[in-house]
Amino acid sequence: MPTAKTAISLDRKLLEEIDAIASETGQSRSRVLAEAAREYLRHRESRRLLDELNRAYSEDEESGPERELRRRKHRELVEGEW
Repeated sequence: MPTAKTAISLDRKLLEEIDAIASETGQSRSRVLAEAAREYLRHRESRRLLDELNRAYSEDEESGPERELRRRKHRELVEGEW
């Protein structure tokens, strides 16, 4: 996969934490940041899908407690990886 370089500004403490993870795992800072970005994008997509499911279920005629139980189960599935 082709790569591109970028420059970003980070809080010094955050950068220290990233460098510590890179050192512990034997990975480059760039690799740690790229993996964090991928995880963030996956999480955003999961949230978007969860929101769509919640909107779809809110439109049906299911009772409040049943709907809320179903929403909690979906949220656990989507957010369980975090």
